[in-house]
This record gives sequence, structure tokens and C-alpha cells, in this order.
Amino acid sequence: MKLTLKVWRQKNASDQGGFVNYPLDGISKDMSFLEMLDVLNEELSEKGEDPVHFDHDCREGICGMCSLYINGKPHGPQQTTTCQLHMRSFSDGDTITIEPWRAKAFPVVKDLVVDRSAFDRIIQAGGYVSVNTGGVPDANEIPIPKVIADEAFDAATCIGCGACVAACKNASAMLFTSAKISQLALLPQGQVEKKTRAEKMIAQMDAEGFGACTNTGACAAECPKEISLTNIARMNREYFSAVISSDNV
Repeated sequence: MKLTLKVWRQKNASDQGGFVNYPLDGISKDMSFLEMLDVLNEELSEKGEDPVHFDHDCREGICGMCSLYINGKPHGPQQTTTCQLHMRSFSDGDTITIEPWRAKAFPVVKDLVVDRSAFDRIIQAGGYVSVNTGGVPDANEIPIPKVIADEAFDAATCIGCGACVAACKNASAMLFTSAKISQLALLPQGQVEKKTRAEKMIAQMDAEGFGACTNTGACAAECPKEISLTNIARMNREYFSAVISSDNV
């Protein structure tokens, strides 16, 4: 395959940045998208040019590091992670536009790499169970209905890639935050801190500069792990319940 890559190059967060075109030949349809970028970087290195910087780690669709905006869609044309996207999704002669996530809360580090530590700070604000729950009980001693366990597990599959933010025209992080709230709010161990968890995590989300929910569902449509919009509804219920019962109200 012959391709033309239109890649965003930016030295740092303060640099204006811009697109650079790179012709590429000999790309196999069986390559993953990241393997294709590896080929590009090998060519650039051989020419003595600075390779394109992009995030990646496991390359198995688990860690969420491979955050690229491809042809106007987070992770590209398939509802999967970039590392699991293969070149068979493109055609010979295509021009592929590759950009970083675009969000105030995700400043560009270099080229296609963005700083997503805002997600870490949202989790640190309360996305965990810190109360003493005693020793580890046998699994069958805490009866949790299968429907509830499945919902909690589904929410916990969020890999924090940020595709939801990139897909939202307001750069909202509500799908991510609601998934992290839901995975604990549904379980008995998470009930003790449910009030403070919702308040603190949403407050941190707002402080990071993420926008409000657009209610268009673009986040769920692009999520590689198919996190449900019902988590946002649950987060809103948790938050309003916490505010109403607050001593400050």
C-alpha cells in the first residue's frame, strides 16, 4: 500500500504546531496502525530526522495509551483502540490525517503525545475504597446479584484512554468519571464513601477544565470498551443525592 500521512507535529505545549505530510510505501494491510507508524519512524531516523512521538505500551487494547485522532475519529474508523486497528481498514492511495487528542485538560507534550494526568487526579480525588473493610472474606459471603456484579465489571473495563473526551465537542470527561464512580457505587464495599466520592470526583473533573456533557452520546459511540451512557445517569443520581443530603444544604 502507498499512503500519505498527514501528521500533527508539535515540539511542546507552547509551540503552535502544524501538519507535515509524509509519503509511505510498502505498507502491508496486515500491519497494525502503530506498526505502520513504526515504519515511518524508522525511515525518519535513517534520514536523521526527528521521529514522530506517540504513546503506546501494551499494544493489546488493554492500557489505553495509544490515543490517536485518525481521520477525524478517536482511534480511527473502527470502535477499537489504535493498537488494534489494522491497515486493512484503509485503501491504497489513502491520505490519513493523524492528530493528538484535542482538549484543554489534555495539553500536548510533543507531537501526538498528550498529558492525561487529569484522569489520574480525578481518580485520586476519590475513586477508590479507603475504609477498613476487614479481612478478605470468602467470595460467597458477600451476596451480590449477578446483574449488579456484571454492571460493576462493565464499568470497571474503562481503560481511561480518553476517547470519550476526544469525541465530545465539549471535551467532557463524564463517561470516564461516571465509569470510575459506578464501578464502586454498585458494590457493597463502595457504599460507605459513596457521598464524598461523587462530590470529590466531579469537583476535580470540573477543576481540570473538562466541559459539560452534550447529551449526544458521541462518547459512548467511540468508546473502545463500550462503556454505557447509563453510568452518566448513575453518576448524576449519586451526585444529586450527595448534595441534597449534605450538611451544607
